Amino acid sequence: MEPISFMRCLVAGCVVLVLAGCGAGAATTSAPPATSAPSRGDVVSVTPLEQLDAPAVAARLREFGIDTGRVTGGVRAFRVEYRTVDPDGAPTTASSLVAVPEATPGGRLRLVSWQHGTTAHKAAAASVSVDSSDRAAAYFFAAAGHVVSAPDYLGLGVGPGAHPYNHHDSAVTASVDALRAARTVPGLVDRELDPRVLISGFSQGGPAAMALGRAMDDGAEPAFQVGALAPIAGPYDFTGSVAVAAPGGIAHATGYLGYLTVAWNRLHHLYGDPAEAFRPPYDRTIEALFDGTHPFEEIEPKLPATPAELFTPAFLDQLQHPTGALRDALNAADATCDWVPSVPVRIYHAASDLDVPVANAEFCRRALAERGAAAEVVALGDIEHLDSMGAALPLVLDQFAAS
Repeated sequence: MEPISFMRCLVAGCVVLVLAGCGAGAATTSAPPATSAPSRGDVVSVTPLEQLDAPAVAARLREFGIDTGRVTGGVRAFRVEYRTVDPDGAPTTASSLVAVPEATPGGRLRLVSWQHGTTAHKAAAASVSVDSSDRAAAYFFAAAGHVVSAPDYLGLGVGPGAHPYNHHDSAVTASVDALRAARTVPGLVDRELDPRVLISGFSQGGPAAMALGRAMDDGAEPAFQVGALAPIAGPYDFTGSVAVAAPGGIAHATGYLGYLTVAWNRLHHLYGDPAEAFRPPYDRTIEALFDGTHPFEEIEPKLPATPAELFTPAFLDQLQHPTGALRDALNAADATCDWVPSVPVRIYHAASDLDVPVANAEFCRRALAERGAAAEVVALGDIEHLDSMGAALPLVLDQFAAS
């Protein structure tokens, strides 16, 4: 887990769109009326966002402390709205950022799927906000020559409804369908994409990346294969992370746990009335705080300093000793490393991460190794959570180049 923005058609049925303009400010192009039933990954609209030359990309990366030495060209960015399904399997839509190298080389293009970290505000998602660190991460890979699909997940960006925070199954369906939809942006319509997808993600995106890799290895989309797996600073031991957070053992514990409890109540019915989980006055305010319309700058001052001040004693005990629906949800969240990937896995983590304890990385490595998978933990040094993304990205790019 990490701060809530706390700091700063490869498949049949896809609609091919041609935009009249590719520069920033060009009009959104909508898909023509469908001639058959909509399918997952069908495109609703493509909106050009930015076109940056190499110096402008480097300047953007520097804002986020990301290495600029790998920038080989400019990027073009688009927001793609596409059809997918909600946690119950019902039709819905979602959005993603697609970043494309300004000058694409000949031959197959490599495709990166970037899984983002904790975001509470719809407008902070990569496909909407120029200040998104996840947009910067996408530009890092695109400026090095890769096509990047960075899904906002459900309920963020321009997607309807609430975000199912840390619900890995819906992150997977949104990510697979985003990959399907990415084929339609200008510059990719007639290009051949390497089917071996390079998968990475930060914090919440760490286990999401592992879950996506597992689904793709299981055949979630036959047009794609797993090319590499490189999760960064993720909470793979979800039960253990929540238990440590409950007494205030991680940074931003009230924000993470408050967000998780509200989101998981929508999915798993953890309480009937907010007063069963939250102390007053937070029982009357917290659900509205996490409705997707508030940036963290508004949320943080309205939360107490400690989980003990936020939660009722009974619910705080549940977080540390879960039973029933919470126990089942945590078991599912713990399982993203319980499989044998078709590629070696490199798990990146920093020793001084105060948001996601480094023990999570060893938890994932051990779970993979016990099943015979090739996995290693890459130590990022004595740095904190937010710094670990920038430290890992060049190493991940090197891993991708060797894959």
